[in-house]
Amino acid sequence: MPERRYRHLETAANPKNLRRVAIDPVTRVEGHGKVTLLLDQDNRVRQARLHIVEFRGFEKFIQGRPYWEVPVLVQRLCGICPVSHLLAGAKAVDRLVGVDKIPPSAEKLRRLLHYGQVLQSHALHFFHLASPDLLFGFDSEAEKRNILELLRSDRFRDIALEGVRLRKFGQEVIRAVIGKRIHGVGPIPGGMNKHLSAADRARLEPQLDGVIAWARNGLELIRSFYLANADYHRRFAVIRSHFMALATEQGGHELYDGHIRVKGDDGRLLFDRLEDQRYTEFIHEQVKGWSYMKFPYLAALGPEEGWYRVGPLARINACDFIDTPLAERARQEFLRLDQGLPVQASLAYHWARMIEILHCAEKIRDLLADADLYAGELEARGEKRHEGIGVIEAPRGVLIHHYRIDDDGLVTQANLIVSTTHNNTAMNEAIRQVAAEYLSGRELTEPLLNRIEIAIRAYDPCLSCATHAIGKMPLEVELVDAEGRPLQRLVRHADGVVEAA
Repeated sequence: MPERRYRHLETAANPKNLRRVAIDPVTRVEGHGKVTLLLDQDNRVRQARLHIVEFRGFEKFIQGRPYWEVPVLVQRLCGICPVSHLLAGAKAVDRLVGVDKIPPSAEKLRRLLHYGQVLQSHALHFFHLASPDLLFGFDSEAEKRNILELLRSDRFRDIALEGVRLRKFGQEVIRAVIGKRIHGVGPIPGGMNKHLSAADRARLEPQLDGVIAWARNGLELIRSFYLANADYHRRFAVIRSHFMALATEQGGHELYDGHIRVKGDDGRLLFDRLEDQRYTEFIHEQVKGWSYMKFPYLAALGPEEGWYRVGPLARINACDFIDTPLAERARQEFLRLDQGLPVQASLAYHWARMIEILHCAEKIRDLLADADLYAGELEARGEKRHEGIGVIEAPRGVLIHHYRIDDDGLVTQANLIVSTTHNNTAMNEAIRQVAAEYLSGRELTEPLLNRIEIAIRAYDPCLSCATHAIGKMPLEVELVDAEGRPLQRLVRHADGVVEAA
Protein backbone atom coordinates (compact mmCIF):
# COMPACT_ATOMS: atom_id res chain seq x y z
CA MET A 1 0.00 0.00 0.00
CA PRO A 2 1.49 3.42 -0.89
CA GLU A 3 2.46 5.56 2.03
CA ARG A 4 1.72 9.23 2.44
CA ARG A 5 3.88 9.59 5.53
CA TYR A 6 4.22 13.31 4.97
CA ARG A 7 0.64 14.15 4.06
CA HIS A 8 0.41 16.23 7.25
CA LEU A 9 2.73 18.71 5.49
CA GLU A 10 0.29 19.34 2.62
CA THR A 11 -1.72 21.96 4.51
CA ALA A 12 -0.58 23.70 7.68
CA ALA A 13 -3.13 23.91 10.49
CA ASN A 14 -2.56 27.63 11.09
CA PRO A 15 -0.64 29.17 8.17
CA LYS A 16 -1.12 32.81 9.20
CA ASN A 17 1.60 32.70 11.83
CA LEU A 18 4.15 30.87 9.73
CA ARG A 19 7.14 32.18 7.76
CA ARG A 20 7.03 31.55 4.01
CA VAL A 21 10.05 30.45 1.98
CA ALA A 22 9.69 30.10 -1.80
CA ILE A 23 11.89 28.38 -4.39
CA ASP A 24 10.74 30.31 -7.42
CA PRO A 25 11.33 29.20 -10.07
CA VAL A 26 12.39 25.58 -9.71
CA THR A 27 15.42 25.46 -11.98
CA ARG A 28 16.75 22.94 -14.48
CA VAL A 29 13.35 21.44 -15.26
CA GLU A 30 11.15 21.92 -18.32
CA GLY A 31 8.45 24.51 -17.68
CA HIS A 32 7.80 26.80 -14.75
CA GLY A 33 6.94 25.81 -11.17
CA LYS A 34 7.72 26.82 -7.63
CA VAL A 35 7.93 25.30 -4.17
CA THR A 36 6.65 26.99 -1.04
CA LEU A 37 7.58 26.04 2.50
CA LEU A 38 5.87 27.34 5.63
CA LEU A 39 8.08 27.33 8.73
CA ASP A 40 7.34 27.95 12.38
CA GLN A 41 9.51 30.02 14.72
CA ASP A 42 11.83 27.05 15.26
CA ASN A 43 12.31 26.55 11.49
CA ARG A 44 10.25 23.39 11.58
CA VAL A 45 8.49 22.75 8.27
CA ARG A 46 4.69 22.87 8.64
CA GLN A 47 3.72 22.89 4.96
CA ALA A 48 5.48 22.02 1.69
CA ARG A 49 3.92 22.27 -1.77
CA LEU A 50 5.01 22.04 -5.39
CA HIS A 51 2.97 24.60 -7.34
CA ILE A 52 2.54 24.63 -11.09
CA VAL A 53 2.07 28.24 -12.02
CA GLU A 54 1.69 28.32 -15.79
CA PHE A 55 -1.29 27.60 -17.97
CA ARG A 56 -1.44 26.46 -21.62
CA GLY A 57 -5.02 25.44 -22.44
CA PHE A 58 -4.43 23.26 -25.53
CA GLU A 59 -7.46 21.15 -24.65
CA LYS A 60 -9.63 24.19 -25.21
CA PHE A 61 -8.24 25.92 -28.25
CA ILE A 62 -7.99 22.80 -30.45
CA GLN A 63 -11.77 22.51 -30.15
CA GLY A 64 -13.31 23.40 -33.49
CA ARG A 65 -10.19 22.38 -35.46
CA PRO A 66 -10.26 19.50 -38.00
CA TYR A 67 -9.09 16.23 -36.47
CA TRP A 68 -6.25 15.77 -38.97
CA GLU A 69 -4.60 18.94 -37.65
CA VAL A 70 -4.50 17.63 -34.07
CA PRO A 71 -1.14 15.76 -34.03
CA VAL A 72 0.71 18.71 -35.53
CA LEU A 73 -1.01 21.22 -33.24
CA VAL A 74 -0.55 19.36 -29.96
CA GLN A 75 3.17 18.75 -30.45
CA ARG A 76 3.54 22.52 -29.88
CA LEU A 77 2.80 21.78 -26.25
CA CYS A 78 6.49 21.19 -25.76
CA GLY A 79 9.89 21.74 -27.31
CA ILE A 80 11.47 18.84 -25.41
CA CYS A 81 9.01 16.01 -26.01
CA PRO A 82 6.99 17.15 -29.07
CA VAL A 83 7.37 13.73 -30.70
CA SER A 84 5.54 12.11 -27.79
CA HIS A 85 2.55 14.40 -28.25
CA LEU A 86 2.76 13.99 -32.03
CA LEU A 87 2.59 10.19 -31.69
CA ALA A 88 -0.07 10.11 -28.97
CA GLY A 89 -2.19 12.47 -31.06
CA ALA A 90 -1.54 10.39 -34.17
CA LYS A 91 -2.60 7.18 -32.40
CA ALA A 92 -5.83 8.87 -31.31
CA VAL A 93 -6.46 10.08 -34.87
CA ASP A 94 -5.83 6.54 -36.18
CA ARG A 95 -8.81 5.48 -34.08
CA LEU A 96 -10.88 8.39 -35.39
CA VAL A 97 -10.37 7.16 -38.96
CA GLY A 98 -11.26 3.61 -37.92
CA VAL A 99 -7.74 2.15 -37.90
CA ASP A 100 -6.83 -0.03 -34.90
CA LYS A 101 -3.59 -1.29 -36.40
CA ILE A 102 -1.39 0.58 -38.84
CA PRO A 103 0.80 -1.29 -41.40
CA PRO A 104 4.07 -2.81 -40.08
CA SER A 105 6.25 -0.38 -42.02
CA ALA A 106 4.39 2.60 -40.59
CA GLU A 107 4.53 1.26 -37.04
CA LYS A 108 8.26 0.57 -37.26
CA LEU A 109 8.88 4.09 -38.55
CA ARG A 110 6.91 5.50 -35.63
CA ARG A 111 8.83 3.30 -33.21
CA LEU A 112 12.15 4.46 -34.67
CA LEU A 113 10.98 8.05 -34.25
CA HIS A 114 9.94 7.34 -30.67
CA TYR A 115 13.22 5.66 -29.68
CA GLY A 116 15.09 8.70 -31.00
CA GLN A 117 12.81 10.94 -28.94
CA VAL A 118 13.20 9.01 -25.68
CA LEU A 119 16.96 8.77 -26.16
CA GLN A 120 17.44 12.50 -26.75
CA SER A 121 15.05 13.55 -23.98
CA HIS A 122 16.65 11.26 -21.38
CA ALA A 123 20.13 12.45 -22.43
CA LEU A 124 19.06 16.07 -22.16
CA HIS A 125 17.66 15.63 -18.70
CA PHE A 126 20.38 13.49 -17.20
CA PHE A 127 23.50 15.09 -18.62
CA HIS A 128 22.41 18.72 -19.05
CA LEU A 129 20.05 19.21 -16.09
CA ALA A 130 20.52 16.59 -13.37
CA SER A 131 24.12 15.38 -13.51
CA PRO A 132 25.74 18.63 -12.23
CA ASP A 133 24.13 17.98 -8.82
CA LEU A 134 25.36 14.40 -8.80
CA LEU A 135 28.88 14.99 -10.09
CA PHE A 136 29.79 18.24 -8.32
CA GLY A 137 27.79 17.36 -5.20
CA PHE A 138 24.53 18.52 -3.63
CA ASP A 139 26.41 21.16 -1.60
CA SER A 140 28.58 22.53 -4.42
CA GLU A 141 28.44 26.20 -5.40
CA ALA A 142 25.23 27.05 -7.23
CA GLU A 143 27.12 28.69 -10.10
CA LYS A 144 28.93 25.40 -10.80
CA ARG A 145 25.85 23.25 -11.13
CA ASN A 146 25.36 23.39 -14.91
CA ILE A 147 26.44 21.60 -18.08
CA LEU A 148 28.90 24.33 -19.09
CA GLU A 149 30.91 23.83 -15.89
CA LEU A 150 30.93 20.10 -16.55
CA LEU A 151 32.36 20.78 -20.01
CA ARG A 152 35.01 23.07 -18.48
CA SER A 153 35.98 20.41 -15.92
CA ASP A 154 38.99 18.21 -16.74
CA ARG A 155 37.37 15.43 -14.72
CA PHE A 156 33.91 15.41 -16.31
CA ARG A 157 34.43 16.93 -19.78
CA ASP A 158 34.50 13.61 -21.65
CA ILE A 159 31.32 12.21 -20.08
CA ALA A 160 29.54 15.55 -20.56
CA LEU A 161 30.51 15.59 -24.23
CA GLU A 162 29.20 12.06 -24.64
CA GLY A 163 25.89 13.21 -23.17
CA VAL A 164 25.70 16.07 -25.66
CA ARG A 165 26.49 13.67 -28.51
CA LEU A 166 23.86 11.19 -27.33
CA ARG A 167 21.22 13.88 -27.47
CA LYS A 168 22.40 15.02 -30.90
CA PHE A 169 22.13 11.48 -32.24
CA GLY A 170 18.56 11.12 -30.94
CA GLN A 171 17.63 14.39 -32.63
CA GLU A 172 19.21 13.20 -35.88
CA VAL A 173 17.05 10.07 -35.78
CA ILE A 174 13.99 12.31 -35.36
CA ARG A 175 15.05 14.51 -38.26
CA ALA A 176 15.57 11.47 -40.49
CA VAL A 177 11.98 10.26 -39.91
CA ILE A 178 9.97 13.51 -39.84
CA GLY A 179 12.23 16.05 -41.56
CA LYS A 180 12.98 18.29 -38.55
CA ARG A 181 14.53 17.80 -35.13
CA ILE A 182 11.65 19.70 -33.49
CA HIS A 183 8.03 19.92 -34.68
CA GLY A 184 8.40 17.88 -37.84
CA VAL A 185 5.64 16.12 -39.79
CA GLY A 186 5.47 12.40 -40.50
CA PRO A 187 2.48 10.58 -39.00
CA ILE A 188 -0.75 10.80 -40.98
CA PRO A 189 -4.19 9.38 -40.13
CA GLY A 190 -3.70 5.62 -40.36
CA GLY A 191 0.06 5.58 -40.96
CA MET A 192 3.13 7.53 -42.06
CA ASN A 193 3.87 9.77 -45.03
CA LYS A 194 7.21 8.32 -46.18
CA HIS A 195 9.83 5.63 -45.69
CA LEU A 196 13.30 6.16 -44.31
CA SER A 197 15.82 6.92 -47.03
CA ALA A 198 18.91 4.84 -47.73
CA ALA A 199 20.97 8.00 -47.29
CA ASP A 200 19.66 8.48 -43.76
CA ARG A 201 20.44 4.87 -42.92
CA ALA A 202 23.96 5.29 -44.27
CA ARG A 203 24.41 8.39 -42.11
CA LEU A 204 23.01 6.94 -38.86
CA GLU A 205 24.27 3.34 -38.83
CA PRO A 206 28.02 4.08 -38.59
CA GLN A 207 27.39 6.10 -35.42
CA LEU A 208 25.67 3.33 -33.49
CA ASP A 209 28.70 1.59 -31.99
CA GLY A 210 29.73 4.91 -30.49
CA VAL A 211 26.20 5.69 -29.32
CA ILE A 212 25.90 2.35 -27.52
CA ALA A 213 29.32 2.84 -25.93
CA TRP A 214 28.34 6.33 -24.69
CA ALA A 215 25.07 4.94 -23.32
CA ARG A 216 26.97 2.23 -21.42
CA ASN A 217 29.36 4.84 -20.02
CA GLY A 218 26.43 6.95 -18.82
CA LEU A 219 24.83 3.90 -17.23
CA GLU A 220 28.06 3.06 -15.41
CA LEU A 221 28.33 6.68 -14.26
CA ILE A 222 24.95 6.68 -12.49
CA ARG A 223 25.44 3.13 -11.20
CA SER A 224 28.77 4.04 -9.61
CA PHE A 225 27.36 7.28 -8.19
CA TYR A 226 24.37 5.53 -6.64
CA LEU A 227 26.27 2.61 -5.14
CA ALA A 228 29.08 4.81 -3.77
CA ASN A 229 26.66 6.11 -1.13
CA ALA A 230 23.84 3.63 -1.46
CA ASP A 231 22.35 4.01 2.03
CA TYR A 232 21.96 7.76 1.63
CA HIS A 233 20.59 7.54 -1.92
CA ARG A 234 18.05 4.89 -0.89
CA ARG A 235 16.72 7.20 1.81
CA PHE A 236 16.81 10.53 -0.01
CA ALA A 237 13.34 11.57 -1.23
CA VAL A 238 12.18 7.97 -0.88
CA ILE A 239 8.46 7.29 -0.97
CA ARG A 240 6.47 4.10 -1.40
CA SER A 241 4.03 3.92 -4.29
CA HIS A 242 2.44 1.80 -6.99
CA PHE A 243 3.93 1.91 -10.50
CA MET A 244 2.00 2.23 -13.78
CA ALA A 245 3.41 1.54 -17.25
CA LEU A 246 2.60 0.08 -20.64
CA ALA A 247 3.69 -3.53 -21.18
CA THR A 248 3.67 -6.05 -24.02
CA GLU A 249 1.36 -9.07 -24.10
CA GLN A 250 4.15 -11.07 -22.43
CA GLY A 251 4.81 -8.40 -19.77
CA GLY A 252 7.84 -6.92 -21.52
CA HIS A 253 9.08 -3.33 -21.41
CA GLU A 254 7.16 -1.24 -23.96
CA LEU A 255 7.33 2.39 -25.10
CA TYR A 256 5.02 2.73 -28.12
CA ASP A 257 2.00 0.47 -27.62
CA GLY A 258 0.61 -2.17 -25.29
CA HIS A 259 -1.59 -2.81 -22.30
CA ILE A 260 -1.50 -0.84 -19.07
CA ARG A 261 -0.28 -2.65 -15.98
CA VAL A 262 0.08 -1.53 -12.39
CA LYS A 263 2.52 -3.12 -9.98
CA GLY A 264 2.10 -2.54 -6.25
CA ASP A 265 4.81 -1.34 -3.92
CA ASP A 266 5.26 -4.94 -2.70
CA GLY A 267 5.85 -6.23 -6.24
CA ARG A 268 2.43 -7.78 -6.76
CA LEU A 269 0.58 -7.08 -10.01
CA LEU A 270 -2.47 -5.06 -8.99
CA PHE A 271 -3.83 -4.67 -12.51
CA ASP A 272 -2.69 -6.10 -15.82
CA ARG A 273 -3.81 -5.99 -19.44
CA LEU A 274 -5.94 -2.92 -18.87
CA GLU A 275 -7.18 -1.65 -22.23
CA ASP A 276 -5.90 1.83 -22.97
CA GLN A 277 -9.17 2.65 -24.77
CA ARG A 278 -11.00 2.26 -21.44
CA TYR A 279 -8.67 4.41 -19.32
CA THR A 280 -11.55 6.56 -18.06
CA GLU A 281 -12.86 3.54 -16.15
CA PHE A 282 -9.73 3.11 -14.04
CA ILE A 283 -8.00 6.51 -13.95
CA HIS A 284 -9.72 9.44 -12.26
CA GLU A 285 -8.35 12.90 -11.53
CA GLN A 286 -8.52 15.03 -8.42
CA VAL A 287 -8.32 18.84 -8.45
CA LYS A 288 -6.83 20.81 -5.56
CA GLY A 289 -7.21 24.51 -5.01
CA TRP A 290 -3.50 25.29 -4.74
CA SER A 291 -2.20 23.80 -8.01
CA TYR A 292 -3.03 24.07 -11.73
CA MET A 293 -1.94 20.43 -12.14
CA LYS A 294 -4.41 17.62 -11.46
CA PHE A 295 -3.80 14.59 -9.20
CA PRO A 296 -4.65 11.31 -11.03
CA TYR A 297 -5.36 8.11 -9.12
CA LEU A 298 -6.62 4.57 -9.66
CA ALA A 299 -10.39 4.74 -9.38
CA ALA A 300 -10.64 1.28 -7.79
CA LEU A 301 -8.37 2.31 -4.92
CA GLY A 302 -9.41 5.94 -4.44
CA PRO A 303 -7.22 9.06 -4.17
CA GLU A 304 -5.61 8.09 -0.85
CA GLU A 305 -4.38 4.62 -1.81
CA GLY A 306 -4.58 4.79 -5.60
CA TRP A 307 -1.81 7.23 -6.45
CA TYR A 308 1.14 5.89 -8.39
CA ARG A 309 4.29 6.78 -10.27
CA VAL A 310 5.07 6.62 -14.00
CA GLY A 311 8.21 7.12 -16.09
CA PRO A 312 11.51 5.23 -16.36
CA LEU A 313 11.47 3.91 -12.77
CA ALA A 314 7.88 2.70 -13.16
CA ARG A 315 8.60 1.04 -16.51
CA ILE A 316 11.67 -0.81 -15.20
CA ASN A 317 9.85 -1.84 -12.01
CA ALA A 318 6.65 -2.91 -13.77
CA CYS A 319 8.01 -4.95 -16.68
CA ASP A 320 9.13 -8.59 -16.52
CA PHE A 321 11.94 -8.19 -19.07
CA ILE A 322 13.49 -5.89 -21.68
CA ASP A 323 13.89 -7.35 -25.16
CA THR A 324 17.41 -6.04 -25.83
CA PRO A 325 20.35 -7.88 -24.21
CA LEU A 326 22.43 -5.05 -22.76
CA ALA A 327 19.47 -3.21 -21.26
CA GLU A 328 18.01 -6.47 -19.88
CA ARG A 329 21.28 -7.27 -18.16
CA ALA A 330 21.27 -3.77 -16.65
CA ARG A 331 17.63 -4.18 -15.52
CA GLN A 332 18.42 -7.39 -13.68
CA GLU A 333 21.30 -5.75 -11.81
CA PHE A 334 19.12 -2.73 -11.02
CA LEU A 335 16.40 -4.87 -9.43
CA ARG A 336 18.91 -6.50 -7.12
CA LEU A 337 19.06 -3.14 -5.30
CA ASP A 338 15.94 -4.09 -3.32
CA GLN A 339 16.17 -7.91 -3.64
CA GLY A 340 13.79 -8.03 -6.59
CA LEU A 341 11.13 -5.74 -5.11
CA PRO A 342 10.24 -2.50 -6.90
CA VAL A 343 12.94 0.10 -6.31
CA GLN A 344 11.35 3.04 -4.48
CA ALA A 345 14.13 5.64 -4.20
CA SER A 346 13.43 8.77 -6.23
CA LEU A 347 17.10 9.09 -7.26
CA ALA A 348 16.85 5.63 -8.84
CA TYR A 349 14.87 7.32 -11.64
CA HIS A 350 18.22 8.43 -13.07
CA TRP A 351 19.55 4.86 -13.10
CA ALA A 352 16.37 3.60 -14.80
CA ARG A 353 16.61 6.48 -17.27
CA MET A 354 20.08 5.41 -18.36
CA ILE A 355 18.95 1.79 -18.80
CA GLU A 356 16.33 3.10 -21.20
CA ILE A 357 18.85 5.17 -23.15
CA LEU A 358 20.83 1.97 -23.73
CA HIS A 359 17.64 0.12 -24.69
CA CYS A 360 16.68 2.81 -27.22
CA ALA A 361 20.14 2.72 -28.80
CA GLU A 362 19.88 -1.06 -29.18
CA LYS A 363 16.37 -0.80 -30.68
CA ILE A 364 17.49 1.89 -33.16
CA ARG A 365 20.35 -0.37 -34.26
CA ASP A 366 17.94 -3.28 -34.81
CA LEU A 367 15.35 -1.18 -36.61
CA LEU A 368 17.81 0.41 -39.05
CA ALA A 369 18.59 -3.11 -40.28
CA ASP A 370 14.87 -3.86 -40.84
CA ALA A 371 13.79 -3.81 -44.51
CA ASP A 372 10.28 -2.64 -43.55
CA LEU A 373 11.64 0.85 -42.86
CA TYR A 374 12.53 1.28 -46.52
CA ALA A 375 9.57 -0.32 -48.33
CA GLY A 376 6.03 -1.54 -47.70
CA GLU A 377 2.51 -0.24 -47.15
CA LEU A 378 2.39 2.99 -45.16
CA GLU A 379 -1.31 3.73 -44.69
CA ALA A 380 -4.43 1.85 -43.56
CA ARG A 381 -8.03 3.03 -43.83
CA GLY A 382 -11.27 2.33 -42.01
CA GLU A 383 -14.69 3.68 -41.10
CA LYS A 384 -14.65 7.04 -39.37
CA ARG A 385 -15.50 7.16 -35.66
CA HIS A 386 -16.42 10.02 -33.36
CA GLU A 387 -14.01 9.17 -30.55
CA GLY A 388 -10.31 8.32 -30.49
CA ILE A 389 -7.81 7.60 -27.71
CA GLY A 390 -4.05 7.40 -28.09
CA VAL A 391 -1.77 6.16 -25.30
CA ILE A 392 2.01 6.08 -25.43
CA GLU A 393 4.96 5.97 -23.05
CA ALA A 394 6.54 9.42 -23.28
CA PRO A 395 10.01 9.77 -21.74
CA ARG A 396 8.36 10.89 -18.49
CA GLY A 397 5.65 8.22 -18.46
CA VAL A 398 2.18 7.28 -19.66
CA LEU A 399 0.74 9.95 -21.97
CA ILE A 400 -2.97 9.90 -22.87
CA HIS A 401 -4.66 11.87 -25.67
CA HIS A 402 -8.44 11.60 -25.97
CA TYR A 403 -10.56 13.38 -28.61
CA ARG A 404 -14.19 13.51 -29.72
CA ILE A 405 -15.26 14.92 -33.10
CA ASP A 406 -18.56 15.81 -34.76
CA ASP A 407 -19.94 14.69 -38.14
CA ASP A 408 -17.84 17.36 -39.88
CA GLY A 409 -14.64 16.03 -38.35
CA LEU A 410 -14.18 19.00 -36.02
CA VAL A 411 -12.89 18.44 -32.48
CA THR A 412 -15.62 18.91 -29.89
CA GLN A 413 -13.80 17.65 -26.78
CA ALA A 414 -10.22 16.94 -25.79
CA ASN A 415 -8.60 15.51 -22.68
CA LEU A 416 -4.88 15.11 -22.16
CA ILE A 417 -3.37 13.32 -19.17
CA VAL A 418 0.28 14.16 -19.47
CA SER A 419 3.07 12.06 -17.97
CA THR A 420 4.16 14.62 -15.39
CA THR A 421 0.57 14.92 -14.15
CA HIS A 422 0.57 11.25 -13.10
CA ASN A 423 3.57 11.98 -10.85
CA ASN A 424 2.02 15.01 -9.15
CA THR A 425 1.26 13.33 -5.84
CA ALA A 426 4.61 11.53 -5.88
CA MET A 427 6.60 14.71 -6.48
CA ASN A 428 4.78 16.48 -3.66
CA GLU A 429 5.40 13.54 -1.32
CA ALA A 430 9.08 13.50 -2.32
CA ILE A 431 9.65 17.18 -1.52
CA ARG A 432 7.81 16.76 1.79
CA GLN A 433 10.08 13.85 2.69
CA VAL A 434 13.13 16.01 1.95
CA ALA A 435 11.65 18.99 3.81
CA ALA A 436 10.85 16.87 6.87
CA GLU A 437 14.03 14.79 6.99
CA TYR A 438 16.73 17.21 5.79
CA LEU A 439 15.45 20.79 6.27
CA SER A 440 13.08 20.88 9.23
CA GLY A 441 14.52 22.63 12.28
CA ARG A 442 17.63 23.86 10.47
CA GLU A 443 18.68 27.28 9.24
CA LEU A 444 17.87 27.14 5.54
CA THR A 445 20.71 27.61 3.07
CA GLU A 446 20.84 27.45 -0.71
CA PRO A 447 22.41 23.95 -0.73
CA LEU A 448 19.67 22.69 1.60
CA LEU A 449 16.97 24.17 -0.61
CA ASN A 450 18.71 22.64 -3.63
CA ARG A 451 17.87 19.24 -2.15
CA ILE A 452 14.21 20.03 -2.74
CA GLU A 453 14.96 20.74 -6.40
CA ILE A 454 17.09 17.58 -6.71
CA ALA A 455 14.09 15.54 -5.56
CA ILE A 456 11.90 17.20 -8.21
CA ARG A 457 14.51 16.82 -10.95
CA ALA A 458 14.66 13.07 -10.35
CA TYR A 459 11.19 12.89 -11.91
CA ASP A 460 12.23 14.98 -14.96
CA PRO A 461 8.95 16.90 -14.84
CA CYS A 462 7.75 18.72 -17.95
CA LEU A 463 5.61 21.32 -16.21
CA SER A 464 4.64 23.21 -19.35
CA CYS A 465 3.05 20.01 -20.73
CA ALA A 466 1.18 19.22 -17.56
CA THR A 467 -1.08 22.23 -17.01
CA HIS A 468 -4.35 21.82 -18.83
CA ALA A 469 -7.09 22.06 -16.22
CA ILE A 470 -8.97 24.81 -18.04
CA GLY A 471 -12.30 25.58 -16.48
CA LYS A 472 -11.35 23.85 -13.23
CA MET A 473 -8.23 25.63 -12.07
CA PRO A 474 -8.57 27.89 -9.05
CA LEU A 475 -8.23 31.57 -9.85
CA GLU A 476 -7.71 34.63 -7.69
CA VAL A 477 -8.32 38.16 -9.04
CA GLU A 478 -7.44 41.23 -6.99
CA LEU A 479 -8.30 44.85 -7.88
CA VAL A 480 -5.89 47.43 -6.43
CA ASP A 481 -5.83 51.24 -6.57
CA ALA A 482 -3.03 53.43 -7.93
CA GLU A 483 -1.07 53.04 -4.68
CA GLY A 484 -1.40 49.28 -4.72
CA ARG A 485 -4.00 49.12 -1.95
CA PRO A 486 -6.43 46.20 -2.43
CA LEU A 487 -9.99 47.29 -3.33
CA GLN A 488 -11.68 44.01 -4.18
CA ARG A 489 -10.77 40.35 -4.39
CA LEU A 490 -12.59 37.49 -6.11
CA VAL A 491 -11.73 33.82 -5.78
CA ARG A 492 -12.83 31.00 -8.06
CA HIS A 493 -12.43 27.65 -6.31
CA ALA A 494 -11.56 24.33 -7.94
CA ASP A 495 -15.24 23.38 -8.01
CA GLY A 496 -16.02 26.48 -10.14
CA VAL A 497 -17.70 28.43 -7.34
CA VAL A 498 -16.83 32.17 -7.43
CA GLU A 499 -17.03 34.29 -4.30
CA ALA A 500 -15.79 37.57 -2.88
CA ALA A 501 -12.86 37.14 -0.53
